[in-house]
Amino acid sequence: MFNPPERLSVAEAAAKYRYLNNPGSFRGYWRNDKAPYLVEPMNELDSRFFEGVIFVGPAQSGKTDALILNWVLHSAKCDPMDMILYNPSTAAARDFSMRRIDRLHRHSPVMEELLLKKRDADNTFDKHYVNGMMLTMSWPSVVEFAGKPVPRVGLTDFDRMDMDIEGDGNPYDLAAKRTTTYGSYRMALAESSPSKPLLNPRWIRTSPHEAPPADGILALYNRGDRRRWYWPCPHCNGYFEGAFELLEWDGKNRQGQKLDPISASESVFMRCSHCGHPIRPDWRHEMQQWGMWLKEGEGIDAKGRRFGQPRRTKIASFWLNGVAAAFTNWAELVRLCLTAEEEYASTGSEEALKKFYNTDLGVPYMPKAVDSERLPEHLHARAEELGEKVVPLGTRFLVANVDVQKNMFVVQVHGIAPGTPFDMCLVDRFQIRKSKRLDDAGDHLWVKPATYLDDWDLLIEDVMDRSYPLADGSGRRMAIKLTTCDSGGYSKDKGESVTSMAYDFYRRLKRENRHGRFHLVKGDPSPGVPRARISFPDAPKKDRHSAARGDVPVLLLNSNVLKDALHARLDCITPGHGMYRFPDWLPDWWYQEMCAEDRTAKGWLKRPHTKNEAWDLSYYCIGVCVSSLLLVEKMDWQKPPAWADEWDRNSLVSAPEEAPRFAPQKETYDFGKFAQAMA
Repeated sequence: MFNPPERLSVAEAAAKYRYLNNPGSFRGYWRNDKAPYLVEPMNELDSRFFEGVIFVGPAQSGKTDALILNWVLHSAKCDPMDMILYNPSTAAARDFSMRRIDRLHRHSPVMEELLLKKRDADNTFDKHYVNGMMLTMSWPSVVEFAGKPVPRVGLTDFDRMDMDIEGDGNPYDLAAKRTTTYGSYRMALAESSPSKPLLNPRWIRTSPHEAPPADGILALYNRGDRRRWYWPCPHCNGYFEGAFELLEWDGKNRQGQKLDPISASESVFMRCSHCGHPIRPDWRHEMQQWGMWLKEGEGIDAKGRRFGQPRRTKIASFWLNGVAAAFTNWAELVRLCLTAEEEYASTGSEEALKKFYNTDLGVPYMPKAVDSERLPEHLHARAEELGEKVVPLGTRFLVANVDVQKNMFVVQVHGIAPGTPFDMCLVDRFQIRKSKRLDDAGDHLWVKPATYLDDWDLLIEDVMDRSYPLADGSGRRMAIKLTTCDSGGYSKDKGESVTSMAYDFYRRLKRENRHGRFHLVKGDPSPGVPRARISFPDAPKKDRHSAARGDVPVLLLNSNVLKDALHARLDCITPGHGMYRFPDWLPDWWYQEMCAEDRTAKGWLKRPHTKNEAWDLSYYCIGVCVSSLLLVEKMDWQKPPAWADEWDRNSLVSAPEEAPRFAPQKETYDFGKFAQAMA
């Protein structure tokens, strides 16, 4: 205990004492030359000048291993002080303890020796060492942030945390507050890949190293001195920041044919932003060894001499681009990018592209819809002479989508045609306003979906059993394959629930064995959820009067993702590639409804005092087609099911003199009656 501590920096301590045992990857002591960009951030953790370190970087950059685990090793061996590590959740903290901290102890002999040999000294969330240091694994909550004075705190995977902890504020600020009593010995670390949406899509950079406005790790980066990683060109020695935009590759072969992502990625190289010379991928390691972190306001010449006035703050912040990440390569980045773009082209979903930019490149993603603005007149100019309320040529089946309003049902019928992704065409748009109920004068009363269950029967007669003539003039008609209806809605003034009526209507259809052609849907804008998934809502125990009893399936649709896909379809003008076609008989208000929402950084928002039924019903159609109900994206159009076949073989197409045919329902059995018959 009386021996003086070993005076080593965090990087030096890692190289001397950290042993890695990753079968199939690397075994041996930590090598700082493998990822030299991590040396400076590691060493700043032991700084007496800075009180915080922020690191923004992609996956496969080694940031967690270097900044968290090496810091733990250095603290335990060279400079013992208590430390708390915050993970996004309790489960994540437990996994980090078992998968990272326990292996650090097991593989590095010095850490195993330092661990206190007592029964309760090595717990899942607490580690005690012979020098008196205590390491705690925790998670963001008001209780976990309160009453724990500690000199060192680390927050890993910061952008997966809630940015307002139970109303008390940012988790980094709450964690850093725990360190204030330790003066210049205090240190708060946060590291993450950026995943929070941009707050101002039309932001204009005011300085070279500034990050766009966003919550999470980028906001913390902007607080600091804003360091970026620069490396020298092997040709001109000019220093520049590596970026994915500087990579180039061959998209076609000599015969002009498009290359697959793997073949295209094999030709990748980087072009120097100074001299324009190509830089081969195998030169990157040597460039890394001469790389430097430059603060905001600094510059560097071809001889490696810094100049300028650096930004001064008490936080050292770093932002690494994915092209410099040590544990990936340029070819892999190109392959991932091309694969994500192919998925966007075939499905209209931007989720793969968002993951690529956030996780693989370490930069925020800008949704494609943010940069463009739809205008009703532009959509109107695209209208085609498809015939009024007829099934256009090439359409394989029809889907009806219903939106429930206070005094009406709004219905849109779409036709689906083959394509990659599938094409869709608007066939009909109408409203169901009058019920079969009569007033004292014998006039039909308004529809009241939240009050009268009998009014829902109109959906059977006017929608589910509806058919449309084919555009070939043969007189044949096509029935509707599936009808979906919005299940949400509540009338606060009378306490009437549309959801309750919607569930009861589905139960009635199920008793009559007609539920196979009807399904309830509901929008779910929560980030990260699937595009479409079926759920069986059940009421909470405290709500005895709820209509949800876990017996009614509801198709939950990720509204933001599907609206992004719908926006992409409106930009497509090539049939067979996800085009959305609409006839020229539609009124002007329909085009206005299609332009009633704007894409913001946090999702799609409706403009005040506008109607958006056409927009909502259109994305409902996409959602039901990509769901497990229809699986249109996986359909083999050469061998489709009978209801999606060519007209001459389509099971939903009937001759002029025949009644419309519908898909057969699954036969059900009443085992109670069967038992009585057997008795």
